[in-house]
Amino acid sequence: MTTIRGAYPVLITPMTQEQEIDWGGVKNNVNYFVDQGVAGIVINGSTGEFVSLSREEKYQMVETVMKEAGGRIPVIVGTAAETTRETIEYTKQAEVHGADGALIINPFYMKPKENEIYHHFKEVSDSVNLPIMLYNNPFTSGVNMSADLMLQIGKDCENVTHIKESSGEIGKVRDLARKGKGDFEVFCGAEELVMESYLVGATGWISVAGNIVPKLVTDMYNHFQNGELEEAWSINDRILPLCAFLEGSGKYVQIVKRAMELTGQAGGPARYPRLGLSPEEDQKLKDLLASLETVKN
Repeated sequence: MTTIRGAYPVLITPMTQEQEIDWGGVKNNVNYFVDQGVAGIVINGSTGEFVSLSREEKYQMVETVMKEAGGRIPVIVGTAAETTRETIEYTKQAEVHGADGALIINPFYMKPKENEIYHHFKEVSDSVNLPIMLYNNPFTSGVNMSADLMLQIGKDCENVTHIKESSGEIGKVRDLARKGKGDFEVFCGAEELVMESYLVGATGWISVAGNIVPKLVTDMYNHFQNGELEEAWSINDRILPLCAFLEGSGKYVQIVKRAMELTGQAGGPARYPRLGLSPEEDQKLKDLLASLETVKN
């Protein structure tokens, strides 16, 4: 089983001006992240507009990325859906094509109760032989799972090997990392609390900013692992304004897509109803990128 640790950029789905998937761009971006030396990548996540993709597009994304990655880098696939049956189908498809893990948020429209969330993950875990990263994000799913619920799922569900904690509650990261040790590992999902999460026991970061500064997020994690805290904090301080912009804008998908274009990679528009950046937002992004020295001349 592949070790899943470190900073994993959660990739966009590049598109043409007609809002169709740019499959050449998908391949380009996979190779770009491999060349940047990231620990791994995530596809079909929130930043990848998974709720805006058809079933066929999600399946083709898995097939295309797994083929292009060619085992050079671990790939985690977002397989969330509104029903348990669909979630199992997506997860099985990812497993068949060689994915290294599945990232699964709870059904988000129905706002399930905790016993329903437990049953959901137990059913999915029992149906596959693929590492599962449970994803807690109350801002997008409308449900903030309790630490006790996640600990119970991690204990009882053999294939739940990781938890992505995105509530912004650093105490929850701490409790999961300490009390869940031996059952699962914890990944940070809050862009502005990465170093804090590492310090209380997180072993990785599902990173939106990693699309834009893949080498910096990778170096930051490596410095932390090597005990070089001042170096890690220095990178954290450099990228924090970008992380804050991503978290607070409400347009993280559009920001990343535009940033990818500005740094020479495939981006394109987001699917409607998401609209592009305003002139002010675009200028702010350019200023942030200039301060990070990422824009090509």
